[in-house]
Amino acid sequence: MEIDKRIKIRHLRTFVEVARSASVGRAGERMHVSQPAVSKTLAELESILGARLMERNRSGVSLTPVGQMFHAYASSSLAALRQGIEGVSQTLVAGGLRLSIGALPSVAARIVPDAAVEMGRIAPEVGLEIVTGPSAYLTSELTGGTLDLIIGRLGHPEAMSGLSFSQLYSERISLVVRPGHPLVECSDINAIADYEIIFPNRDAAIRILAEQFFIAQAIPRGGHRIETVAETFGRAYVRKSDAVWVISSGVVALDVAEGMLVELPIRMPETLGPVGLTMRGDGDPSPALRLFMEAVRRTVTALHLSN
Repeated sequence: MEIDKRIKIRHLRTFVEVARSASVGRAGERMHVSQPAVSKTLAELESILGARLMERNRSGVSLTPVGQMFHAYASSSLAALRQGIEGVSQTLVAGGLRLSIGALPSVAARIVPDAAVEMGRIAPEVGLEIVTGPSAYLTSELTGGTLDLIIGRLGHPEAMSGLSFSQLYSERISLVVRPGHPLVECSDINAIADYEIIFPNRDAAIRILAEQFFIAQAIPRGGHRIETVAETFGRAYVRKSDAVWVISSGVVALDVAEGMLVELPIRMPETLGPVGLTMRGDGDPSPALRLFMEAVRRTVTALHLSN
């Protein structure tokens, strides 16, 4: 059940203060508002809830049974909110605060830079360390406590023990070549076997999906094959050769948009996989990490990648 959007923090603060003071007048003095304003706010809250929360008499104000029940939730909610605000403030003013973020190739060039800019805007006190590498390496660093978060494709099931994953969007694999490559105008998918292939190695998150696609399409394994997840190598090698690069679409999205690389017109919906946030499941993230994760989500929304 969703919370009624008409209920505001001022309703809860006023209700809790009146209950604590047992007086509308004293509550108004402590909140620096008039007694009629306090009474109006209480009346609004009771109207929204459809229940009488307080009884007013000559000795002051007392809670009804429903009011006593609601008071327990209202007071704990305000206390939790105060703790959250204080936690953010204390964390951000602490000197030398730093987050270590693991970024898989599919997000390192497109998501992480914009998220880092956003983080610098909302929390400039927090330093960021960005670590890239294959999925298996980053997962081991996260499990060992060296990393606070991984952004990228969902890891292999056997490596996700003790970790949690929150999906941001789905991403497919692309086959990309240099501009002017013979395959750009070729509709025969099996012709790929006539060229060098840059293929994700065994540590890559997309390795299994790529293997399954090649098997399902009956593409023979021919020619020279280079296995790597080094996007800098792949980008440079493809531009100066006729190699076909098997890579997550996010890694080369900017290159394709700028005309530096060309994506082959081959539909690969079966290679769609979840991209998201992976973190340890041993507790709540720190306020600073929460801020960074929110910056990532806003970046994904701004780039129209959300599912």
